[in-house]
Amino acid sequence: MSNPDDTDTAGRIYLVGAGPGDPELLTVKARRLLDEADIILHDKLSGPDILAQIDEDRLEDVGTRGHGDTTPQSYVNDRMVELAREGKAVVRLKGGDPTVFGRGGEEMAHLAEAGVPFEVVPGISSAIAASEAAGIPVTHREHASTFSVVTGHEDPNKAESAVDWEALAATGGTIVVLMGVGRLPEYTESLTAAGMDPETPVALVERATWPDQQVATGTLETIATAAEDAGIEPPAVTVIGEVASTREEVLEFLR
Repeated sequence: MSNPDDTDTAGRIYLVGAGPGDPELLTVKARRLLDEADIILHDKLSGPDILAQIDEDRLEDVGTRGHGDTTPQSYVNDRMVELAREGKAVVRLKGGDPTVFGRGGEEMAHLAEAGVPFEVVPGISSAIAASEAAGIPVTHREHASTFSVVTGHEDPNKAESAVDWEALAATGGTIVVLMGVGRLPEYTESLTAAGMDPETPVALVERATWPDQQVATGTLETIATAAEDAGIEPPAVTVIGEVASTREEVLEFLR
């Protein structure tokens, strides 16, 4: 537990969602806080065009990337507390929304335990932004009345996956998988084995709304090969369901 002296701080932490990466998709509040902050602790998904608008001396990269350099979460937690106790106004900038698979819940708990004031500023989650940027609605009256969002990158220390692919296959609607490029063959095979039609349309959207966005399309049976052929790499979002087939109908006019 924190001791009473820990609450004696003039600093404040803002857990801010950067949205999918396009600076124009930042919320007005996020933009103001980025302009006012003493320091910004950002992840790898905050978007290069957003970071390019911020003075380098106020940026600290604390991001992680699959199979790449990783900043321990314990360091991020302690760094936020340290800076707050120095009286700093700190933005903890996260791609998408802070609490949609962004470990925002863990950081809130740590800050509360340390007695550090904080505020959460929601952002547009890539769970919906990626598909929309590719011209795909996550719901559609003719194709999907529900959508489910799951992570393709769970805690490696878990004894087993918490994602029930069999239940998802039975539920229908649209399935959106975040951070799932590395395990794409596994979960597409799991969905097929659970009874989902192997011809179900799938789209993979890499770096949605970034200048170098690209999209690969296929079916549950073919998307892993299509993604490999297109050179799709993280960060990317997988959209599974009949809605993915609607992209071709609007692609000519999508800007």
